[in-house]
Amino acid sequence: MKDAIFSRLTTFLNELEKKNIHYTLAHNRDESIMVSVAIPGERWEIEFLDDGSIEIEKFIGNGEIYGKNMLNELFARYSDQPHNLWSSEDLEVAGLEREIT
Repeated sequence: MKDAIFSRLTTFLNELEKKNIHYTLAHNRDESIMVSVAIPGERWEIEFLDDGSIEIEKFIGNGEIYGKNMLNELFARYSDQPHNLWSSEDLEVAGLEREIT
Protein backbone atom coordinates (compact mmCIF):
# COMPACT_ATOMS: atom_id res chain seq x y z
CA MET A 1 0.00 0.00 0.00
CA LYS A 2 2.83 2.42 0.83
CA ASP A 3 4.34 1.98 -2.62
CA ALA A 4 1.00 2.89 -4.19
CA ILE A 5 0.62 6.10 -2.17
CA PHE A 6 4.22 7.08 -2.98
CA SER A 7 3.46 6.59 -6.65
CA ARG A 8 0.31 8.71 -6.33
CA LEU A 9 2.31 11.42 -4.54
CA THR A 10 5.06 11.56 -7.15
CA THR A 11 2.53 11.53 -9.99
CA PHE A 12 0.71 14.44 -8.34
CA LEU A 13 3.96 16.39 -7.84
CA ASN A 14 4.97 15.81 -11.45
CA GLU A 15 1.58 17.13 -12.61
CA LEU A 16 1.95 20.26 -10.46
CA GLU A 17 5.38 20.89 -11.97
CA LYS A 18 4.12 20.29 -15.49
CA LYS A 19 1.36 22.88 -14.90
CA ASN A 20 3.86 25.32 -13.27
CA ILE A 21 1.94 25.31 -9.97
CA HIS A 22 4.21 26.11 -7.02
CA TYR A 23 4.08 23.82 -4.00
CA THR A 24 5.94 23.01 -0.81
CA LEU A 25 6.24 19.74 1.06
CA ALA A 26 5.88 19.26 4.81
CA HIS A 27 5.89 16.37 7.26
CA ASN A 28 3.63 17.45 10.12
CA ARG A 29 2.09 14.10 11.06
CA ASP A 30 3.93 10.80 11.47
CA GLU A 31 1.80 9.06 8.86
CA SER A 32 1.66 11.63 6.07
CA ILE A 33 3.38 13.96 3.64
CA MET A 34 1.61 17.28 3.04
CA VAL A 35 1.71 19.18 -0.23
CA SER A 36 0.83 22.86 0.27
CA VAL A 37 -0.33 24.67 -2.83
CA ALA A 38 -0.87 28.44 -2.84
CA ILE A 39 -2.81 29.93 -5.70
CA PRO A 40 -4.43 33.37 -5.88
CA GLY A 41 -7.10 33.59 -3.17
CA GLU A 42 -6.67 29.98 -2.05
CA ARG A 43 -4.36 27.67 -0.18
CA TRP A 44 -4.71 23.91 -0.45
CA GLU A 45 -3.25 21.35 1.97
CA ILE A 46 -3.18 17.91 0.37
CA GLU A 47 -2.01 15.10 2.64
CA PHE A 48 -0.95 11.71 1.33
CA LEU A 49 -1.33 9.24 4.20
CA ASP A 50 0.55 5.97 4.54
CA ASP A 51 -2.73 4.02 4.65
CA GLY A 52 -3.29 5.01 1.00
CA SER A 53 -5.82 7.76 1.63
CA ILE A 54 -5.61 11.41 0.62
CA GLU A 55 -7.02 14.28 2.67
CA ILE A 56 -7.57 17.74 1.19
CA GLU A 57 -8.32 20.95 3.05
CA LYS A 58 -8.95 24.19 1.17
CA PHE A 59 -8.62 27.68 2.62
CA ILE A 60 -10.36 30.32 0.53
CA GLY A 61 -9.81 34.02 1.15
CA ASN A 62 -12.46 36.66 0.82
CA GLY A 63 -10.07 39.06 -0.92
CA GLU A 64 -9.90 41.44 2.03
CA ILE A 65 -6.45 42.96 2.58
CA TYR A 66 -5.40 44.07 6.07
CA GLY A 67 -2.81 46.57 7.28
CA LYS A 68 0.21 46.01 9.50
CA ASN A 69 -1.79 46.45 12.71
CA MET A 70 -3.35 43.02 12.08
CA LEU A 71 0.01 41.59 13.22
CA ASN A 72 -0.94 42.60 16.77
CA GLU A 73 -4.00 40.38 16.53
CA LEU A 74 -1.88 37.48 15.32
CA PHE A 75 0.38 37.64 18.35
CA ALA A 76 -2.42 38.43 20.80
CA ARG A 77 -4.58 35.51 19.71
CA TYR A 78 -2.07 32.79 18.92
CA SER A 79 1.11 33.30 20.93
CA ASP A 80 1.88 30.71 23.62
CA GLN A 81 4.26 33.16 25.28
CA PRO A 82 3.47 36.36 27.16
CA HIS A 83 3.76 39.16 24.65
CA ASN A 84 3.81 42.87 24.21
CA LEU A 85 1.74 44.13 21.33
CA TRP A 86 3.78 45.74 18.61
CA SER A 87 3.77 49.50 18.52
CA SER A 88 4.11 51.46 15.30
CA GLU A 89 7.79 51.94 16.14
CA ASP A 90 8.29 48.17 16.55
CA LEU A 91 6.71 47.57 13.15
CA GLU A 92 9.04 50.15 11.60
CA VAL A 93 12.11 48.51 13.14
CA ALA A 94 10.92 45.09 11.90
CA GLY A 95 10.70 46.48 8.37
CA LEU A 96 6.92 46.43 8.35
CA GLU A 97 6.48 50.18 8.35
CA ARG A 98 4.79 50.38 4.98
CA GLU A 99 1.02 50.13 5.27
CA ILE A 100 -0.34 47.29 3.10
CA THR A 101 -3.77 48.79 2.54
